[in-house]
Amino acid sequence: MKTYQNYIGGRFTDASTRNVVDVFNPASEEQISTVADSSVEDVREAVEAAASAQLKWERLPAIQRAGHMRRIASGVREKAEHIARVISEEQGKPLGLARVEVGFAAEYIDYMAEWARRIEGEIVTSDRPNENIFVFRKPIGVVAGISAWNFPFFLAVRKMAPALVTGNTIIVKPSDQTPNNTVELAKVVAEAGLPAGVFNVVTGSGSSCGKALTTHPKVGLITFTGSVATGARIMAAAANNVTKVNLELGGKAPAIVLEDADLDLAVQAIKASRVTNTGQICNCAERVYVDRKIVDAFTAKLCATMKTTTYGDPLEDSSIDMGPLMNRHELERVAGMVDRAVSDGAKVLLGGKRGNRTKGFYYEATVLGNCRQEMDIVRTEIFGPVVPIVVVDGLDQAIEYANDSELGLTSSIYTGNLNAAMRACNELRFGETYVNRENFEALQGFHAGWRKSGIGGADGRHGLYEFMNTHVVYMQHKGAAA
Repeated sequence: MKTYQNYIGGRFTDASTRNVVDVFNPASEEQISTVADSSVEDVREAVEAAASAQLKWERLPAIQRAGHMRRIASGVREKAEHIARVISEEQGKPLGLARVEVGFAAEYIDYMAEWARRIEGEIVTSDRPNENIFVFRKPIGVVAGISAWNFPFFLAVRKMAPALVTGNTIIVKPSDQTPNNTVELAKVVAEAGLPAGVFNVVTGSGSSCGKALTTHPKVGLITFTGSVATGARIMAAAANNVTKVNLELGGKAPAIVLEDADLDLAVQAIKASRVTNTGQICNCAERVYVDRKIVDAFTAKLCATMKTTTYGDPLEDSSIDMGPLMNRHELERVAGMVDRAVSDGAKVLLGGKRGNRTKGFYYEATVLGNCRQEMDIVRTEIFGPVVPIVVVDGLDQAIEYANDSELGLTSSIYTGNLNAAMRACNELRFGETYVNRENFEALQGFHAGWRKSGIGGADGRHGLYEFMNTHVVYMQHKGAAA
């Protein structure tokens, strides 16, 4: 069994506490590693290391910072297969998807490195004679990156890459469910020769390690991906120091399927939302609004394709479509949601039960019909391989139901009608809308939620500037001699 250390100030080091977090394989329920449940002292050491390294890192020309990042990306690619297997082992996703995650993470680092020559300020016209107004963009300082367990490697990179290219230093705290892969990233960083203290990793639970990180006065930005409840706690913890927060929280993405939709396209995309990573993706379709005129045809096609879904241990069978849910709690939560929906009148059209393996946290691909807008299964994030279908009478009702949510991360619509598509773009109240395609964002876009789905966002130019402060300089000078 493996034991992983923290990475602080350019060194792998044991934590000051003997408390540990046990890490399990969700496919087999076997323990695979232990990591430190880092103490307040460990977090302080990491923050001090990051703070000590930050000014020198900021003064390094951005193009040189980018050179370090490209070496990290190269190292990730060299160890891609090993990292992918570590991800599959601790998170349960199919090995092919883990490889995609690692490859996309390396691409993301390179993409953010390209911004080294593109970080821009502004010159604003002054009302005064002989004055120039400059708007500079400056690094915030020390960043705390707290990542989720569903795409743990990519999410760590999504926080690290923009932080580093903009001149910040960072401490990453991975989920205590999936910490191993982030320590593997630290190994790549160490081999790439990144200056000590620029990138640090501390492992542990949210109640100890996470709390210490989010309340530290030298942390200038907390960037977090995870649940609404945890995001709210982080906001509260950050309040005393008025620390900036960047939060990507839950999603309850509506998918609207109109009568003129390409049903094969819609079915394949919606299936991908519910099966990819066992439905544990915050931006994927979570509720489907189908026009009454085509609901029977759509449902038949969806059930037929969902029925072909295979599941199992990703390290034993590379052909499976999905692995287990993350842990027993997630399995029981998903099963409970389905059971309550059925008690409330929903009809199980496919699946609706736990997997038939003796070990692991498996749930079958499930389709629920006869769902209503007020049901919990339609209003609360499922985060599992379950599709609830609600019948609607046209676009007006579909948009009304779609917007009736406290979450507002992503949305989608399937239609051949340009007017309907444009109405959806104008009227859906979500950070993203996908038209006739799967729910997957581009690294050059901006992934940001409305309402309780978050504050700020990630990716692209707008995501990069989340990691910077503005500094306005009013420069008065002598004019030309009379």
